[in-house]
Amino acid sequence: MTGPAVLDLAAVDAVVLDTDGVVTDTARTHAAAWKRAFDEVLRDVTARSGRPQPPFDVERDYLPYVDGRARADGARAFLASRGIVLPEGTGAGTLDALLARKNRYFLAEVAGHGVRAFPSMVALLRELRRSGVRVAAVSASRNCARVLHAAGVAGLVDVRVDGVDADRLGLAGKPDPALFLEAARRLGVPPGRCAVVEDALVGVEAGRAGGFAVVIGVDRHGRLAREMREAGADVVVADLADVVVAGRSDAPHRPVV
Repeated sequence: MTGPAVLDLAAVDAVVLDTDGVVTDTARTHAAAWKRAFDEVLRDVTARSGRPQPPFDVERDYLPYVDGRARADGARAFLASRGIVLPEGTGAGTLDALLARKNRYFLAEVAGHGVRAFPSMVALLRELRRSGVRVAAVSASRNCARVLHAAGVAGLVDVRVDGVDADRLGLAGKPDPALFLEAARRLGVPPGRCAVVEDALVGVEAGRAGGFAVVIGVDRHGRLAREMREAGADVVVADLADVVVAGRSDAPHRPVV
């Protein structure tokens, strides 16, 4: 069962949000790009080995192996589930080649179809800004900035931590809390005064491991509520419209973009 969540501003000064699947409806775009890239690899493996490899299944394969993880980590995890190891480095048939193809396919989808921010998330972002709450957007993707701008919500967040930062700073991917902890550091708020909002199991695990005050799981499709609670979510909601902001009504208001 999912249910409403009260975000008590007497206990929380900032909110750290996953981007894909929480702020923007791009999780399905990532999944489609991964399917196209992985299926090419699986067809090549089938042709070389003579042993058929079933296509990548978005329903069965994306959530457990890829969702929320750094690009290379997700690729390795899925391929390992099929007993496949691609060589590291550049050139045809390498892991880097797969990652580059996936990125091209994702950007083509964004360019062709745009990016939608979830309306309930936009409403929550505006309410948080009116309440003086600082907000960070976090993503394992290197395309986070482009996605936020394309969705028209870049001006509603104070801080962005993404795959570019992870590479530059050597930050481990989820379920390690490094990305979230860096977001809290940039916000100038200790993790114990920050809430985390995540739609991926590895992200929920990261929020709990980082010692964040509140971890809210978002289970839009009604499939992960139990697993999210087991992973450390304090509450699971079906949509951000179920998050009620309460307390600290005297906080300084901030401009709403």
